[in-house]
Amino acid sequence: MIHNLIYIELKTGYCDDGPAWIGYVKTSKTKNTIYFNDHAFQKSIGNYSNYVDIENGDEYWISGLKKKESNRHWAGHGKIMIDQRAVKEYLTLINEQELPLHLFEIVKIEDTFPIERVHKLLNEKRA
Repeated sequence: MIHNLIYIELKTGYCDDGPAWIGYVKTSKTKNTIYFNDHAFQKSIGNYSNYVDIENGDEYWISGLKKKESNRHWAGHGKIMIDQRAVKEYLTLINEQELPLHLFEIVKIEDTFPIERVHKLLNEKRA
């Protein structure tokens, strides 16, 4: 498993301004499955998404972090929630001293990775 800092945005039910996070994830070796905040996402091709929540089918846009500009789509709005543990690393990445609080909300995100629960669910679907 790899532990990365990633941008995640919910697309289902929203256009370009769904809830969005910057936080630490675990990934499968192939990076086809990403675990974050008690959710598991698999690579998928959608109109505005590139991953789908394995358990509920919601579509998400998941990507690496941009060094310049916002991580949101140019037409998107709303603050991005950033894990409090990630602020320093993100500021280093974007070469800034302070987080622009009009764009971000600092939150605590628990490391809850539902690997076993999702493996069980996927195995049941295959049976």
